[in-house]
Amino acid sequence: MAQLQGKELISIANEFGTPVYIYHAEKIQEQYKKLTHAFRDCDAKIFYACKSLTNINVLKYILSLGASLDCVSINEVKLGLMAGFEKENILYTPNCVDFEEIVEAKELGVNINIDNISILEQFGNKYGNSYPVCIRLNPHIMAGGNFKISTGHVDSKFGISIHQMRHIERVVKTTKLNVTGIHMHTGSEIKDLNVFLEGLEVMFTMAAHFPDLKTIDLGSGFKVPYQPGDPETDVDALGKKLSEAFAQYEKETGKKLQVWFEPGKYLVSQCGYLVVKANVIKQTPATVFVGVNSGFNHLIRPMMYEAYHHIENISNPTGTSRIYTVVGNICETDTFAWDRTITEVREGDYLVFYNAGAYGFEMSSNFNSRLKPAEVMVKDGKPALIRKADVFEDLLRNQVLDQ
Repeated sequence: MAQLQGKELISIANEFGTPVYIYHAEKIQEQYKKLTHAFRDCDAKIFYACKSLTNINVLKYILSLGASLDCVSINEVKLGLMAGFEKENILYTPNCVDFEEIVEAKELGVNINIDNISILEQFGNKYGNSYPVCIRLNPHIMAGGNFKISTGHVDSKFGISIHQMRHIERVVKTTKLNVTGIHMHTGSEIKDLNVFLEGLEVMFTMAAHFPDLKTIDLGSGFKVPYQPGDPETDVDALGKKLSEAFAQYEKETGKKLQVWFEPGKYLVSQCGYLVVKANVIKQTPATVFVGVNSGFNHLIRPMMYEAYHHIENISNPTGTSRIYTVVGNICETDTFAWDRTITEVREGDYLVFYNAGAYGFEMSSNFNSRLKPAEVMVKDGKPALIRKADVFEDLLRNQVLDQ
């Protein structure tokens, strides 16, 4: 398995400073190859969900592997085009956006996935059957590792309910919309393959309503291990079951459909490392805190999703194991890990947070007027700076002074 070692991470931290996000290109390649191998017997197309990490150098690298691109905003679309993705290999799946953003995506020529009946009707009235669209459906399936990342349940804002099919059909018939794809996405960190299979059965049922259908998009949600012993979605087993299901569908209907997937976390989560420095060791009557030179302004997942990130002391890997609570330097409750076993930490040691590639830097902020860290990509054993760390002037860059 492609993995960067402690000495390499320390060398990069010494060169570029801390905190620093480090991405291992070969790990992304390894994960992409897992998917292409797993779905080799399906007519499958992989769209990288770039909301997880949009650095343009990462986008260019993923393009070089052969992937397409999934975008949720018009600016992600523009980044994808700038990175070199062909417009036909970009899928735009927004929600709750102004119709003008949909129009802009149409003018850019990318695939458009509509998840709202109002927008669907506006699009049909404006363009009729002159531009193909995909429709995002809500399959009413609860799945995912946390309610905040579950997107296919009955209370979700995402997608058009499968129980509104008659309304969809009226809009399609009235406006003569050209619907070539249907889409669903139930959530992230899905371990149970039956979630995908159940969703596929729903999509097969819905497919009967769209005679010009070419694709079924199953979203993603493939789980990666965040802590030792964690399971990973068995994509090989899923690929086998899907190929059988699509073959059976073709036999029964005479229609051959392409399947699309939109992995984000699966491709980039494990490639990422956040290296920080231990500022202080603080003993209290109840616990021992390690205060580091980062916070939820750099990695918000533990506070927002109660997410686990494995933490190691790479400066003292063979030291005596002790129990620490790892916290940041933000003026809020800012806890990365409670009562975590880590080898003895001394002030000045480097700690690494694993699985920091997805929704790490991407969700970072300048809260407390703290600076965003640098990003570094390691390819063929060579680290390269792909984003400079913020400097103080960046905090003022868009402010209007002297008012």
